[in-house]
Amino acid sequence: MNYTRAGAEVYITEAGAVALRYAGLNVNAPSLPPAAAPPSPSPAPRRVGLPPLTCADTRLLLLGSFPSVASLNAGQYYAHPRNQFWPLLGALFELDLAAMPYAARVDAVLRRGVGIWDVYAACRREGSLDTSITAGEANDLAGLVATLPRLQGIAHNGGASARFLRQTRGLAAQVWQLPSSSPANASWSFARKLAAWRVVFVHCGLING
Repeated sequence: MNYTRAGAEVYITEAGAVALRYAGLNVNAPSLPPAAAPPSPSPAPRRVGLPPLTCADTRLLLLGSFPSVASLNAGQYYAHPRNQFWPLLGALFELDLAAMPYAARVDAVLRRGVGIWDVYAACRREGSLDTSITAGEANDLAGLVATLPRLQGIAHNGGASARFLRQTRGLAAQVWQLPSSSPANASWSFARKLAAWRVVFVHCGLING
């Protein structure tokens, strides 16, 4: 209740109610309604990945985790300008892949025995960091490998992809974890990444040692 009079003292009871103290008489006012709970955060958007890039001559399957926002928007693998995937393959094959149109770039690596896909078919994710991936839905890696009669090895591009090593070890004679080509992997220099990737490409007979 409202109670206003000179000399009255407003105070809070132990129960949290507003009260008035006047001339030794305590008068409780109606309790305030509880504060509304904050709205629950919206779930991250569900995103769907890109189809595989392979052919019957694929000998090495490179598996990423999931395309970045830039790649999804462009409909192209490794479209982020700071990702070193295409520069690494260009250095290994001695081709200026980065200067080629995307379709020509893909054709060049397919003809040299390299296939490209990701371990996740879809997921929920804000932004492009692998650490933000939730509710991941795995790609049918076994189904794809069954269509690749010349496959010699699978290489995981980075740690998030390599979480699927248990599944891929039974799909190819050799399976590797490569240092990520992502710009987030700044602790590895380009030269150091290139040396690690070269070992795998030589092993699969894609380039000379």
